[in-house]
Amino acid sequence: MNPSDFDDYQIVYQDQDVLVVNKAPGLLTVPGRLPENKRSLATLITQCYPNSHIVHRLDQATSGLLVVPQSKNALSNLAKQFQGRTVGKRYQAVVTGILNSDQGEVTAPMMCDWPNRPRQIVHADGKPSRTRFRVLAKNTDSNSTRVVLHPETGRSHQLRVHMQHLGHPILGDNLYADAGDAERTPVLMLHAEQLTFRHPTSNTQMTFTAPPQHWPHLTGTTQ
Repeated sequence: MNPSDFDDYQIVYQDQDVLVVNKAPGLLTVPGRLPENKRSLATLITQCYPNSHIVHRLDQATSGLLVVPQSKNALSNLAKQFQGRTVGKRYQAVVTGILNSDQGEVTAPMMCDWPNRPRQIVHADGKPSRTRFRVLAKNTDSNSTRVVLHPETGRSHQLRVHMQHLGHPILGDNLYADAGDAERTPVLMLHAEQLTFRHPTSNTQMTFTAPPQHWPHLTGTTQ
């Protein structure tokens, strides 16, 4: 599928209880306070699916999968799954530089950088945060590494901050990468590619996968 095949969101799965959607980068999950931030997945999807509820979010710049409950019962059930951290989430990202380790984890605590909101920072007084990572490919020509990320906690901007903390900010990140790496790609190279949860009615475990579709091609050889 080409990036132009969907501008805002794509329905990946639907039944009477849930929708699973693939959100494009640049679209808010829920509307903001300012008039220019009213356009969001929540406002758009309720035009076609009026019973939709938002149970979790992706950053505006992040693309990928979200589950959208279609009833209050489904909302309650899925909210408990997210609160209990039983929902599986896997992201793919391209970071600047070549990682030395092929896998590992970041356990740096995080908190809001209040004078510079919405930025978050690593701080000893922050909340416990954990991210596992695994290298998929290293591109020496473009000086970048493609990684799989598994957030064990759900702090705001966690993956973006933890990759910056490692010294490898995500390409296209205008909050946490330096100007050169932020401008190397037109979108944030972070995508929620897999989501696993139990169906709120049948209790069947369901897994959905969607590869990144809006990323630009990075030239060079990989290893």
